Amino acid sequence: MQKIITSAFGAMLMACATIICSAQSSKINNLKINQVQVLGTHNSYAKPVDTAVLAYIDPIIEKMSKGYFMGMSKEQAAAFHEFHPNGMKMSEGLKYDHPPFDVQLDAGIRSLEIDVHYDPTGNRFNDPAAYRELKKKGYDHLAPFETTDLDKPGFKVLHMADLDFRTHYTTFKSALTALRSWSDAHPDHFPIFIMIEAKDKGLPLFPDPAKVLPFDGKAFDELDEEVVAVLGKNKLITPDEVRGKFPTLREAVLAKNWPTVKAARGKFVFLLLPSTAGMNLVSDYAKDKPNLEGRVMFMQSLPQDTYAAFFLLDNALVRQKEIQQYVKQGFLVRTRADIETYEAKVNDHTRANAAFESGAQIISTDFFRKGNGYDTPYFVTLPGGGEARPDPVNK
Repeated sequence: MQKIITSAFGAMLMACATIICSAQSSKINNLKINQVQVLGTHNSYAKPVDTAVLAYIDPIIEKMSKGYFMGMSKEQAAAFHEFHPNGMKMSEGLKYDHPPFDVQLDAGIRSLEIDVHYDPTGNRFNDPAAYRELKKKGYDHLAPFETTDLDKPGFKVLHMADLDFRTHYTTFKSALTALRSWSDAHPDHFPIFIMIEAKDKGLPLFPDPAKVLPFDGKAFDELDEEVVAVLGKNKLITPDEVRGKFPTLREAVLAKNWPTVKAARGKFVFLLLPSTAGMNLVSDYAKDKPNLEGRVMFMQSLPQDTYAAFFLLDNALVRQKEIQQYVKQGFLVRTRADIETYEAKVNDHTRANAAFESGAQIISTDFFRKGNGYDTPYFVTLPGGGEARPDPVNK
């Protein structure tokens, strides 16, 4: 008799849990994609930089920085400090790495960041200058790096040419293919936000550095074409779709004309930083396209832009009120839970808490699971767990 009662009670609990889960899923489904908050990773493709390279570059960069800061105006210095608030050494700022995309997505990450370099001829990033220099100095046990298809024309995925180049995906095509494979295996997945940074500058620390090319209109056209070719347009939420019949994309965003989560399931939302670190917002991506007509990606913008839809405000401790204002208006915002690994080093969740409270839809971290290079308990999870939650500011 006891077994029967216990079994019935267990079945009742499971049924209740199913009802609660279904209700939560229905609630999320009915929200629009600007009314949810997700956790993402920063430089999501990254493998760790060789320790010998990190030790070698710190004094070089420290010396260069002194002259760089002396030439800054007060306004430039303030802007730099906002994006780099903790004065971390380069070796510390790069003290993170991530598993392949499928592992992150399986863990509930719903935003990934990919840095792309334009390489129309191939053979641009095969021979990293840092390894050349260290080999001259007798280093012969440097960490191996993948070279598949680096000799071929096409967009390459890496953080910093010659320095931070170890990656799970050498080409943009292979990164997109990994996304397509995971998406096909999970056809009803929550919409995934993909941030693309168009790298147009290098950091020439060594002799004969790789030449990093700017992105012109042709390069951006090819970038869009590759996304469509690999993923298919049916898997994308595009600016044209959101703008609909509104005169401008900005007006559509202010009218909250985003699709619902239910309508966006199985799809990707691409968000473009049109230059290195998103510092230059005058870009050929929007040239003659005031509403990003025909484009695949929503571009980082300013509030007054006709194509305004997505803002990058990484320092939530400084910009929390502005982020909340923009989120309430309907814009998408990305901010960061940690910057250059400082928060992991000192085990401080103050920035992460501010980021979640800001209502920014995308919160990026370098530490989404236990274990970091500082052996502190620091890691970041979405409040309440799961893959998404109703946005605390505009739900």
